[in-house]
Order: sequence, then structure tokens, then C-alpha cells
Amino acid sequence: MLNIVIFGPPGSGKGTQSENLIKEYKLAHISTGDLLRKEISTNTQLGALAKSHMDKGELVPDNVIIDMIDSYLDKNFGKIEGVIFDGFPRTVAQAEALKNLLVEYKTKVNVTLNLEVPNEELMARMIERGKTSGRSDDNPETIKARLDVYEKQTKPVLDFYKKEGVVANIKGVGSIEGIFADIKKAVDAAK
Repeated sequence: MLNIVIFGPPGSGKGTQSENLIKEYKLAHISTGDLLRKEISTNTQLGALAKSHMDKGELVPDNVIIDMIDSYLDKNFGKIEGVIFDGFPRTVAQAEALKNLLVEYKTKVNVTLNLEVPNEELMARMIERGKTSGRSDDNPETIKARLDVYEKQTKPVLDFYKKEGVVANIKGVGSIEGIFADIKKAVDAAK
């Protein structure tokens, strides 16, 4: 199995490049937001547990998220070529839990694609996206707060994967095609 974590700050192009990776390598896409919505809409036990936390304004605990990923892998293992993890893991505890879970399936994260984009470029991209998409969270104050959260909470996950020896730094500025060509080289080298 080919398992990829796509990593980078908000506005770095993770969504666009995830779509390219899914098509190119026939990967399943695991987005924790999508998993949560599916579990809740189908009234599973995990969905009810997640909803109880969300209704109180709390973050869904790591163990519930990991159980949802486990459930997904259990249902799909052997039917998929691999997985791209998008928006997960967000903490070192989640990265460690994912590593332990994947060991149970006799697989691992092959590569963590780290999309590197300067903050000024991220701000410009997200402000422009806000104008065209109408996303209310794409305004200067919220963007700065999201980038600060990324730096403080999520970036330590990159250090975890550096220690694992699976980080490929990708320059996230340029044409979508050019960036994807660099991503393909990194993925093919990690297979």
C-alpha cells in the first residue's frame, strides 16, 4: 500500500494536489472532516460519540478519530491501492496513533509531502480565494490566526515525520503542474 500524508499550511495547495495524487495513484482519500460527517449521517456508534463532543463545542478525541480511520481501513483494506491522509494527523499524538494503527495493517506512511509556501504568498492566495469562493474564513485576521495555529500546533507533526525519515519538502510555489511533477518524483522515490 502507498500511504501519503499531505502537509502544509492553509492555502498551500493541499486540496488541489490531493486531487492530482488521487487520480495519478488511485488512492483513497481520508479526510477526517468527511469521515466525521459520514459516521454522524449514518448514525454509527462512533458518529454518535463524535457528535456528542461536537455538540458541546469540544474537539473530537484522537481515539475516536483513529477508530474511524481503523473502521474505514477495515472495510476497505485489500480493495484500495493506498491512502492519502488530508488534514490528519494534526498533532504528534495523532501521528503516533496513526503509525501504530498502520502497523496493524502491515503498512506505514511512505511519504509526508510538505508543501512549502511563504506566508505572504499564503495570505495573497487565501484572500483571493475568499473573493472568489465566498469563504468567510478567508479574511486577513482569520488567515493570520489559522497560520499561527498551524505553526504552534501542527508543525511539530512535521518534526515527527522527519524523525521517521519520510518527509519530502516540495516548493509549493509555481504552476500546479510543475509542483505536481515534483510531488510525483517524491512519491515515486518513496514507493
